[in-house]
Amino acid sequence: MSSSNRPLSPHLDVYKLPLSAVISIVHRGTGAFLTMGTLVLVWWLMALAGGEEAFMSAQSFMGSFFGRLILFGWSFALFFHLCNGVRHLIWDAGYGFEKDTVEKSSLMVLGAAGFLTFFIWIIAFSFGVGA
Repeated sequence: MSSSNRPLSPHLDVYKLPLSAVISIVHRGTGAFLTMGTLVLVWWLMALAGGEEAFMSAQSFMGSFFGRLILFGWSFALFFHLCNGVRHLIWDAGYGFEKDTVEKSSLMVLGAAGFLTFFIWIIAFSFGVGA
């Protein structure tokens, strides 16, 4: 029997990952995105120290659609990572390991991160910071 006639094992598209597994993967991704966002922050601070021309160039980029999209994603990643980190602290204390509690806390992490992200952006734009 040749190897082409062997049945294939089911792959990820066959299985539905539990929400807590998706949250775990996203937590790692947001950690990486926060690192890249910190590099953008360092670039912005260096531009601030580099004089008016460098600062205006950085401000121009950060005020563009793409720059604001990066800032929005970075703020969501920050709040998501924070909320999920609090959940991990609760787990470290030995609480919240029941299956239904894990699912509820996963939804709470998503909801809190989304709420905090939109809340901070609404406040920023209401005070003219994002305008």
